[in-house]
Amino acid sequence: MTAVKIIKVLGTSSESWEDAAREAVAQASETVDDIHGVEVEDWTATVEDGRIVNYKATVEIAFRVGEHMH
Repeated sequence: MTAVKIIKVLGTSSESWEDAAREAVAQASETVDDIHGVEVEDWTATVEDGRIVNYKATVEIAFRVGEHMH
């Protein structure tokens, strides 16, 4: 039996929402092993002078936990 933990990570980018999601996964993978799935929960942005200046992606990251990981 496999147990899975899900965490939320907020990624940011000045380029795009997709880049923000990739950044969230990349940052999480530095401290979390065995990531096997993600779900983008929310797309938001910071706007200045009528333009998006910072894209944000809230990502749920799933990874296996437990003693018997392979």
